[in-house]
Amino acid sequence: MKAIRRFTVRPVLPEPLRPLHDLARNLRWSWHTETRELFRSADPEGWRPADADPVRLLGSLSAGRLTELAGDAEYLGRLAAASADLAEYLDGPRWYQEQRAAGAELPSAIAYFSPEFGVTAALPQYSGGLGILAGDHLKAASDLGVPLIGVGLLYRHGYFRQTLSREGWQQEHYPVLDPNELPLDLVREADGTPARVVLALPGGRSLHACIWLARVGRVPLLLLDSDVEENAPGERDVTDRLYGGGSDHRLLQEMLLGIGGVRAVRTWCRLTGTPEPEVFHTNEGHAGFLGLERIRELAAEGLDFDAALEVVRAGTVFTTHTPVPAGIDRFDRGLVARHFGDEGELSGVPVEKILPLGTETYPGGEPELFNMAVMGLRLAQRANGVSTLHGAVSREMFSGLWPGFDPAEVPITSVTNGVHAPTWVAPEVFRLGAGQVGEGRAHQVLAGGPVADEASAQTGTPRRWDAVTGIGDQEIWDLRRDLRGQLVTEVRRRLYASWRRRGAGTAELGWIDGVLDPDILTIGFARRVPSYKRLTLMLRDRDRLRSLLLHPTHPIQIVVAGKAHPADDGGKRLVQELVRFADDPRVRHRIVFLPDYGMGMAQKLYPGCDVWLNNPLRPLEACGTSGMKAALNGCLNLSVRDGWWDEWFDPDFGWEIPTADGSAVDEDRRDELESNALYALIEDRVAPRFYDRGAGDLPDRWIEMVRSTLVNLGPKVLAGRMVREYVERLYAPAAQARRALEPAVAQDLAAWKAKVRAAWRGVSVDHVETVTGDAAGGSAELGATLALRVRIALGGLEPDDVEVQVVAGRVDSGDAIADAQTFPLKPAGGQDLEDRWLYEGPLTPDRTGPYGYTVRVLPAHRLLATSAELGLVALPTEATGEGGGVLMR
Repeated sequence: MKAIRRFTVRPVLPEPLRPLHDLARNLRWSWHTETRELFRSADPEGWRPADADPVRLLGSLSAGRLTELAGDAEYLGRLAAASADLAEYLDGPRWYQEQRAAGAELPSAIAYFSPEFGVTAALPQYSGGLGILAGDHLKAASDLGVPLIGVGLLYRHGYFRQTLSREGWQQEHYPVLDPNELPLDLVREADGTPARVVLALPGGRSLHACIWLARVGRVPLLLLDSDVEENAPGERDVTDRLYGGGSDHRLLQEMLLGIGGVRAVRTWCRLTGTPEPEVFHTNEGHAGFLGLERIRELAAEGLDFDAALEVVRAGTVFTTHTPVPAGIDRFDRGLVARHFGDEGELSGVPVEKILPLGTETYPGGEPELFNMAVMGLRLAQRANGVSTLHGAVSREMFSGLWPGFDPAEVPITSVTNGVHAPTWVAPEVFRLGAGQVGEGRAHQVLAGGPVADEASAQTGTPRRWDAVTGIGDQEIWDLRRDLRGQLVTEVRRRLYASWRRRGAGTAELGWIDGVLDPDILTIGFARRVPSYKRLTLMLRDRDRLRSLLLHPTHPIQIVVAGKAHPADDGGKRLVQELVRFADDPRVRHRIVFLPDYGMGMAQKLYPGCDVWLNNPLRPLEACGTSGMKAALNGCLNLSVRDGWWDEWFDPDFGWEIPTADGSAVDEDRRDELESNALYALIEDRVAPRFYDRGAGDLPDRWIEMVRSTLVNLGPKVLAGRMVREYVERLYAPAAQARRALEPAVAQDLAAWKAKVRAAWRGVSVDHVETVTGDAAGGSAELGATLALRVRIALGGLEPDDVEVQVVAGRVDSGDAIADAQTFPLKPAGGQDLEDRWLYEGPLTPDRTGPYGYTVRVLPAHRLLATSAELGLVALPTEATGEGGGVLMR
């Protein structure tokens, strides 16, 4: 029979075991080894069936076992120590508090919005890298004491669970997640009733959501859930699946995340006394509507739209994660219009003000679509990509929003992603390092705090990381083999389970006992399966791959995992192609595909691999943090120079796969060239180095690369480093900018911008001349100073409203200025009879060869984050006078 109602019966813990409840409800256990071991030892046999989830484990313990543990003095001692450690972790001052005590002007709180969070496999609310990054961001913020509030949605079916058919076709399953069985607590009002947020929908309908709290160390993560009785069936399903449904469904999800998320934060702060956030961080465009809700709040306080927009922009940080326009959510403008205004949400905020925020005004844009990333950029004064290369790609991709500026000047910076080492470093690796520096210092190192001293700051490598150099070659090699052996065991277990689900009987699966070998070079490849990541590039020449797998003296073995989006049949075909190759009896002991890639699998996969493979189409990988996680475990990277590997590649850390990007080849030819380069690298350099044994039968050069990876690359890839950069470079300036915009100041700034925009058509560079120097003759000596005189029409603006610059540098054959430098020109006189202003200043060429300059006028105001903020620039015409805009050689 089927139950007509489901509910959760919580265990009643004996008084001595009560601290287990708080330890289980705070997700710090997911990265704190001692706490995980405490729960595992409570029931070693039940730990794996509970998916290493303390909440489920406690619910499965028998009364007899609880009584036994309550009388175990040794266990209670460990429990008391873990409980005290958590209390100190939650309440003690950390890096952020030390910075504030030292006088740093930091935000009182930051709200961090993301459509997905990968904190632990026990809370499956993620699909891939974006969610894992968001989870690592929260955990690192907690370790550093950063007062972050996370905001997301609670998906009742999560993403999906992946299995394979007998033919190797991906199949999706959506198990129902009961929040009462997850490490979550319902946020309640003071009277005990569940807290609610409500959104107005067209036609007089409403969307209600409750708020679930996940404790991520010191960081509260608020997850909105629409599956509540107040909603009609359609509205109850808004938070059913991550990245599911059509446009209307996705729009409602993103409205709930952004608008409902701000309301959830306000509720949380009201109920707990937490300071209101001064900075709002939008992790991708999905949460962009949060800016509109904050405008509505300010409008209710009396600010007009334009002034409220300035206040919101000042305190907003926007992070883009996609290097391709196809990865951005875009909605029909009519659909957006129906959900806002007096008939829907944000009553009092004019729809005609909302729609332009998401309009693609750049060449090639589609004006009938509402672009969430474009809105995110327009609602944020500070924006960033997630690696140095991705920052450059983003500036190029969005340059149309700043016409007249070179892509290099587009105000999008970059903060390279990092990974949360305590989550991803294997306990065995941690213990080896702790043996050198002590357990407490090892925890500090992995938390990613600042470098230890001035000498360390100059190299970027804290001295405590140098302790790895004292670990012997034999110890490192024994560790690597142990981790490889653990992976072999895990792969066989998972492969057996997968084949049983594919319909194989026990008698057919004896061969699995011989899959993989703990002494063979092991390569890992695991990620989502969009086409640009090229899951099957390794299959380009199957005979050559087989020869690598079965090499008589230098064999390799490959472990592959990954999920295709449920609607992506092309991605599913790639999965099936790889699975069918791995099913071949000739090679199935050397290459495997493991379904249902997730955090639990990844935590075994990264440490157990010797080489991490990444071969995307460059430059389509925004960052690619999986290789970072592998590196922290002593795994070497074999990757295309994309994402983070482009800026931190070093031959001591691994190998770069040569690429054919930028050359005039079609995609098929490019795959052929790059796959051949991949095969050659493995065959000629990677495998020989692994098997090249020296004294003591050890691969000395390989071990030295492992050591260098840990010592020199390790500190760079930490999420702690990443979060500190966000605090210092983005959060602190955003908070200071927000504090400066009192209502009257915001009104003045909005009025000034309106004045400048209205007058800008009348701003021009009318005449440029070289007063002294020989540039007019076509040459100048290095070090010579040229005196420039420029006449500018300001269209009714005052000199204080603008900045006049000379832009100079080396020029190419097309007279484009490269590596440009800017020099200010100063007013040298008032208006002439033609309403022009005179500006003068020197220019001193600092390099030989073809050199040129031009002059431009930019808006200038003390509250602008950059001179490009308004997207306005006036440049010379073709006939501005001698030297005017003419490139000097």
